[in-house]
Amino acid sequence: MTVINLGVPSLGPADPAPADGPLIDTFGRIATDLRVSLTDRCNLRCTYCMPAEGLDWLPGDDLLRPDELARLLRIGVTKLGITSVRFTGGEPLVAKHLEDVVALTASLAPRPEITLTTNGIGLARRAAKLKRAGLDRINVSLDTVDAARFARITRRDRLADVLAGLEGAKAAGLDPVKVNAVLDPTTGLDDAVGLLRFCLDHGYQLRIIEQMPLDASHQWQRGRALGADDVLATLQRHFDLEPDPAPRGSAPAQLWQVDGGRGTVGIIASVSKAFCAACDRTRLTADGQIRNCLFARQETDLRRLMRTGADDDAIEAAWRAAMWAKAAGHGINDPGFVQPDRPMSAIGG
Repeated sequence: MTVINLGVPSLGPADPAPADGPLIDTFGRIATDLRVSLTDRCNLRCTYCMPAEGLDWLPGDDLLRPDELARLLRIGVTKLGITSVRFTGGEPLVAKHLEDVVALTASLAPRPEITLTTNGIGLARRAAKLKRAGLDRINVSLDTVDAARFARITRRDRLADVLAGLEGAKAAGLDPVKVNAVLDPTTGLDDAVGLLRFCLDHGYQLRIIEQMPLDASHQWQRGRALGADDVLATLQRHFDLEPDPAPRGSAPAQLWQVDGGRGTVGIIASVSKAFCAACDRTRLTADGQIRNCLFARQETDLRRLMRTGADDDAIEAAWRAAMWAKAAGHGINDPGFVQPDRPMSAIGG
């Protein structure tokens, strides 16, 4: 296994997790960013995520009930120090109770920052409602602005809906509107150029994400996926890029200023230049499992605890123990790496 030096000593998972204070792991990383999957369902069938026929969705009884989700959000914010909540899916706009969940989260004290990652389908008619409910920012997934390529990648002819969703988000004041792109191995470098021009013209912020081994069919191949260096080199042939001087902190994207400050582009090198040392995330799946890493092989079942009568202190302790056991890194580049059983759509982005 690759040894990852995070710059701080590990106390070791054999030591007990702290009973109070921040949500910390044995390497001293503090989780303040909670990613909440509201559903594993999606209305697209992206080739790098799921098969054309879709997946076997979670049974309704397995999903967290609204009161259970509200309880976990309250524990996360008031007891564990969560300061940022991002709602994901699957596709979170498929969840009819999304506005209610956003409003509930906005009512917590101290109020966390509330963000959303979506494919944008249906966003045009809901962006203003989400803003009124308390949503602060939004990320819209868009891998190309070429209609034919979009239809091939997503297996759906819905580019116009996504573009309308972006416009609706901007009109609603969900600034900054960010575009998340996972590039196709064949056309992706051309798509990156087109996407950046599109985002600069419309005032959106582009984030290009290396494709990760999280597809349902386990067909990801390291040699086919485009790396951050190739993407950066391609963009530099078309734009003047300078490193953004602002501290990166725990942000996953390395930012570049474009054409003298006309805009920025971020490149998220999840595979080739892992940023595990700065990770500040904890993840809650739609069926109530805590994951301490996107690539974790184990989960902690908070849904079962709630449904068998556990009090808040027991749930808090289980959540703390789950994060205490977080590994040094995701291990993608280790010879013995094993892809998680759950695909991205069932984990949450």
